[in-house]
Amino acid sequence: MQAVVRRGLRVGAAETPPADASGYQGDMPIRADRDTWIGVGLALTAGFVDAAAFIALTGLFTAHVTGNFVLIGAELVSTSSGVLAKLLALPVFVLAVALTRLIAIGLERGGSAPLQPLLAIEAAFLSAFALAGVALSPLGSPDGARAISVGMLGVAAMGIQNGIGRVVIGHLAATTVMTVNVSQAVIDLTDRLCGVGDRAQIRARLRRTLPAVLAFATGALAGAFAVAAMSFWCMLMPAFVLVGLVIISGRNFSS
Repeated sequence: MQAVVRRGLRVGAAETPPADASGYQGDMPIRADRDTWIGVGLALTAGFVDAAAFIALTGLFTAHVTGNFVLIGAELVSTSSGVLAKLLALPVFVLAVALTRLIAIGLERGGSAPLQPLLAIEAAFLSAFALAGVALSPLGSPDGARAISVGMLGVAAMGIQNGIGRVVIGHLAATTVMTVNVSQAVIDLTDRLCGVGDRAQIRARLRRTLPAVLAFATGALAGAFAVAAMSFWCMLMPAFVLVGLVIISGRNFSS
């Protein structure tokens, strides 16, 4: 797949800055620092939104679709409500990921790096999620028009983040689902204790996975307490985090 390079960013591949004649990648420390903040910020955002939305929207997962599949099966054999919202979450999530890819392709063809615009779009969707939740509260039935309208904005925002994770920053640890990160961290820690594997590679992977796991867990705890105290107003907090990431992602890199 052809990749367009701009300021050391590539679409559809790990972002790699240019090297000088000696092979030294001059902006690597700056890029690594930026990548750390972006990975941690996105994991914090996903944990916060997933926990807060799950509470506010009566069991709807916004950051990933796996949980909704499980809950659909559970609710089909019970008398609880919310099945319609969880069924609609899948096509909305799919459309959001597809839209993310299409925007990235368009920006790539125009010679632009997609990360900053896509983060800005996610921030806009999260802000709309927060403001719609405030405006339409109380939401009533989980399968009602108000609850579904608000919930799908959250699903779309997190679908965009999942798309960003696959299309633009695939070299970083996953920011929305921690199962793979935790599994990899446990494997690496076990290998390190047993003295097997390449220690440098193990150390590099742990530096990617552990911060993401800790940030997601911190965000989930913060989201649970915040939604209990502030209702949908709290969703503006991760939107502000994304605004900060938009600024960070727009930094110039020069050796």
